[in-house]
Amino acid sequence: MSQTDPIADMLAIIRNALERGRAEVSIPSSKMKEAIARIMKQEGYIEDYSVEQDNKQGILKIKLKYLGKYRPVIRGLKKVSKPGRRVYCTKDEIPKVLDGMGIAIISTSKGILSDKEAEKLGVGGEVICYIW
Repeated sequence: MSQTDPIADMLAIIRNALERGRAEVSIPSSKMKEAIARIMKQEGYIEDYSVEQDNKQGILKIKLKYLGKYRPVIRGLKKVSKPGRRVYCTKDEIPKVLDGMGIAIISTSKGILSDKEAEKLGVGGEVICYIW
């Protein structure tokens, strides 16, 4: 686990769990991770998520989603903005992931949004990750 990029860690944990066919992952929680999980559920990439309280920051539990028995719904996860290289987009440059087959998650002044929501609200921001 890197101390510098908890979102990259979250994506790596999900990616590894999908490769192993796991049903659920547990990740230390944060507001941003919860927002990403909310969008993933909204867009149909995961079954569900919940936050369990512990005596620290809480634990984010994500139920992964599969088509049939072994085909994960999530084909790929890519961290775009990194601590050393932030990536921003204006409202007119919101990225299209695989021609709309995937989603971009963007941190905007209106909160963490999917590319579609950001487009609708006419806001840009920091491109956090792509999911397809």
